[in-house]
Amino acid sequence: MGRVAVVTGAGSGLGQSISAALARDGHRVAMLDVDGEAVQKAAAEARAQGGDVIAVDCDVSDEAAVESAFGAARDAFGPVAILVTSAAISGFTRFDKITVEQWNRYLAVNLTGTFLCVRAALSDMVAAQWGRVVTISSAAGQQGAPGQGHYSATKGGVIAMTKTVALDYAAKGITANTVPPFVIDTPMLREQQRAGKLPPSDYLTKAIPAGRLGSVDDVAALCSFLCSDAAGYITGQVIGVNGGAVM
Repeated sequence: MGRVAVVTGAGSGLGQSISAALARDGHRVAMLDVDGEAVQKAAAEARAQGGDVIAVDCDVSDEAAVESAFGAARDAFGPVAILVTSAAISGFTRFDKITVEQWNRYLAVNLTGTFLCVRAALSDMVAAQWGRVVTISSAAGQQGAPGQGHYSATKGGVIAMTKTVALDYAAKGITANTVPPFVIDTPMLREQQRAGKLPPSDYLTKAIPAGRLGSVDDVAALCSFLCSDAAGYITGQVIGVNGGAVM
């Protein structure tokens, strides 16, 4: 029997693919995204494939919105057992040009938003003595990234926070792991390429030993495993999906 999963950033890209994978695994999935129209469309596509999903409009940086979204998931499906946090914002600004407003916005969405969602899910997991938390971080949080001081800092924070959750809740049957992708072919990547913030894909692949960009399905496959019963002895780990680009 499947469990209840919440996936943030589920309106497109990684979050959408992860939601679809969990639905195929038999889980009931609450798909959260700040873009209500996009997440409704993504949920409709998952349902067309037989998935039992709902779409919820949610700004993860808003504490009240997060509590409301998790309430909607519980009302529709029951206690939350699986959480994958994919919601994030990304961009490029030279370090000395980052404004305090930009810095705070990145913290609010990428780090505080992850914290709020993990916190909201933990009570159900503790009660059940079973839970799976998977945070989507970034290779930028492991090694930095040019022009992304704000983004890298938040993703490094996600990695450290996930490790702490793993330590605090391992004895309660809850695992917490983080997946830091490198270069994944997503709508966000293509938008940044069009804006001239990132080079073409054929240039990016030169930094990847596997010789190709990652796909959203590459990440979703790992998340599917980490959310399964088979992954019960894996916690506190940073498991990259990067084609060998970050060792």
